[in-house]
Amino acid sequence: MQQLNSLEKRAAVALALVFSSRMLGLFMLLPVFALYGSELAGFSPLWIGIAIGAYGLTQAILQIPMGWLSDRIGRHKVMLGGLVLFALGSVVAALADSVYMVTLGRILQGGGAIAGAVLALAADITREEQRPKVMAIIGVSIGLSFAVAMVVGPLVARLAGLSGVFWFTAILALVAMALVWFVVPKSVQKAPMAETLALPQSLAKMLKNRQLVQLDLGVMLLHLMLTATFVALPQLLTNTGLDSVKHWQFYLPILVGSFVLMIPMMIIAMRKAQEKGFFLFAIALLISAVLTVLLLGNFTGLVIGMLLFFIGFNFLEASLPALVSRIAPAGQRGSAMGIYSSSQFFGAFLGGVIGGAVVQQFGNQMLFMVLAVIGLLWLLVASTLIIPQRAQRLSLAVAVETELAAEQLAAKLSTLAGVQEVTLILAEQRCYLKVSSAQFDTAQAQTMIAAAKA
Repeated sequence: MQQLNSLEKRAAVALALVFSSRMLGLFMLLPVFALYGSELAGFSPLWIGIAIGAYGLTQAILQIPMGWLSDRIGRHKVMLGGLVLFALGSVVAALADSVYMVTLGRILQGGGAIAGAVLALAADITREEQRPKVMAIIGVSIGLSFAVAMVVGPLVARLAGLSGVFWFTAILALVAMALVWFVVPKSVQKAPMAETLALPQSLAKMLKNRQLVQLDLGVMLLHLMLTATFVALPQLLTNTGLDSVKHWQFYLPILVGSFVLMIPMMIIAMRKAQEKGFFLFAIALLISAVLTVLLLGNFTGLVIGMLLFFIGFNFLEASLPALVSRIAPAGQRGSAMGIYSSSQFFGAFLGGVIGGAVVQQFGNQMLFMVLAVIGLLWLLVASTLIIPQRAQRLSLAVAVETELAAEQLAAKLSTLAGVQEVTLILAEQRCYLKVSSAQFDTAQAQTMIAAAKA
């Protein structure tokens, strides 16, 4: 935070609070719905899963369109509109007397797909060299909101029931709206659009990039496994004799322990350049986790299994977006992250549906067998992943009039030491570069660009 200016600090904290308050409301249902929704009309394991994962479907569908809309009408308007939808969905779910109305409320909650607008605004009002720090602060806030939700959700549900959880979520939405209105800095878009938002012309290219598709599949399977696990986990805890009001005593030490144990993995992976090895190891932890729960089937098995699960989950949740950002072609990071986010939320939807259907038809044991098979298939796919060297991303303004001049300038820039990739977009009058910071000379590139203007 020391090198951020006052505007960047304000943006980082305010946007992190907006993002995390919304995600807190979404996550709070995970540890309680299977227990407290039993009084709703139409309640069944299948509908547990559908209700839990329903928000993911609308998030997946609307994530990219809402990002585009924010570029047309402004980030703040989209953020406020999305939070209104989120609050409305929370109220519908709070007033529901059937699992079907709760599912409708969750679908409306997911309609508030403001992730793209939030991240684009963060990019708009931060300097390029400080932007990764602001994005990291927002990312950390999501992880913290998940941990808090696992503790707060059971406590609120115990005091006020399932409807109380949704009323609490509606209040969080109002708090987030107040933050957007009064605290989040206002800004006219200035960040390069292609680096922050998904562009229609880039989406097809992203879907042809094998490495990116592998990562998109990975985050989809990761959130599928997470959501499916919570279809069964709350009831399994109750079956061991742990009262629902004490479930937070299970979640809190496991989540804290998983964060503590995950940090050395991250440090060693980065410092020793062993990212792929630890990436595969984290997937193996997920497989080991569900097999532990399956084979032991008691409270000890749940503790060991979920500790292993969240060590792997936290590592992958932090690693996957960083890898997407690194692999994405220069000038197309926004499109790559847009598809990644949609895959993430679609995985949550699939996890709810698959988890609910398997538990209803075959029981909890079969669910964990299915998750183990999914994990093994993911491990096989991930074993072919190629992780490129770390690179710095730069975007430089240019002034070229023709396609030929743009191609010539791009060709010259590609010859500079340290340049890994060059993309020059004539319509934006901007050049995007992926470079090795140790070898690349920015001044040399700017001199070359200035010469092309003359």
